[in-house]
Amino acid sequence: MTRHASDVMTRAPATVEPRTSVAAVARMTREEDIGAVPVTDGERLRGLVGDRDLVVRAMAGGGDPNRTTVANACGADLVAVRPDDEVVRAVEVMREHAVRRVPVVDDSRCAVGIVSIGYLVIERDPESALGDISAARPDT
Repeated sequence: MTRHASDVMTRAPATVEPRTSVAAVARMTREEDIGAVPVTDGERLRGLVGDRDLVVRAMAGGGDPNRTTVANACGADLVAVRPDDEVVRAVEVMREHAVRRVPVVDDSRCAVGIVSIGYLVIERDPESALGDISAARPDT
């Protein structure tokens, strides 16, 4: 049976606007146990800011996390898949762009989900070490 992005994605992800502070997004990722947050302008996806983006692009530069916005922390190379794309397409996009997560967008470029490498591993190889790690409760 063919699996689609909609079958393995996290649905209705929490989103933030570009002017949201890095500190606010960092708290959101901790409180909601998520690794990435779509950045939207209205409903349209404009970027994806992940935990590594927060640390490497925003925090490591020494800026004030309460004043630095996620617009400054988002990666420049935004890629996405559609809900009806096959899972293998999501994997191809992740490999090609060396990303751990890829947003899922509808026809209007609105974020409707996120496919993460962790969920793909749980889906495809739940008994592997990475599957165990991905399924484990967070260490907060």
